[in-house]
Amino acid sequence: MAVDYLSLADRNWPLLRRAMAGHTAVYRASHGVIGHRFPGAPPALLLDHVGARTGARRTSPLVYGVDGENLILVASKGGYPKNPAWFHNLRANPDTTVQVGSQRRRVRARVAEGEERDRLWQLMVGVYGGYESYRRRTEREIPLVVLEPR
Repeated sequence: MAVDYLSLADRNWPLLRRAMAGHTAVYRASHGVIGHRFPGAPPALLLDHVGARTGARRTSPLVYGVDGENLILVASKGGYPKNPAWFHNLRANPDTTVQVGSQRRRVRARVAEGEERDRLWQLMVGVYGGYESYRRRTEREIPLVVLEPR
């Protein structure tokens, strides 16, 4: 019997949120020495964002890809029907910061479209193949966010 990992993640979302908070705390406390890269896993950055409605400052650990000087994020939320909150927050407040390893960067977020999106989707599936199963799981087009230096 095959395990439905996405269904398992659905049921365990509160636990996953706590794990992500722990990841963020260790990443920040170690100045990116721990949490940026794990053997066998794609690299992660810390995205700072401001709540679109609340104005609360938040940080999310996210897998990223590199395209020239830009960083690429996938707003997959594991293939859920809705986009992740951080995506909505970036749309409302696109100027932000990220931590990549020990380096903090000021960036501006925008959504990739058209041919650029197609090219970047292939790049990100190469970073983490699970994005393809997320794409098949949802009806929505999963947005790709380009973080440009500012």
